[in-house]
Amino acid sequence: MALPFASAVIAGVPLAQQSDEDLLWIRDQFLNSKMDFGKIVVHGHTPVDKPEVLPNRINVDTGAFATGRLTCVALNDDGHRFLTV
Repeated sequence: MALPFASAVIAGVPLAQQSDEDLLWIRDQFLNSKMDFGKIVVHGHTPVDKPEVLPNRINVDTGAFATGRLTCVALNDDGHRFLTV
């Protein structure tokens, strides 16, 4: 399974056309988006109590810096499972 990895990009806009400001300040636009990104986006940088699974994204940031809980997601063709330590 090939998975693309990126940080702070606007879906549907070529990277070369995105400004530095776009790349730093898109959090709300991304988190509120219902857009189909073509792939499920796995991300962090927005702490949640438990992993958040939405149709277009999975947030695995369980606030390890404050809670001591570090979470990751294992993805395969059958779905996903979370590992928390």
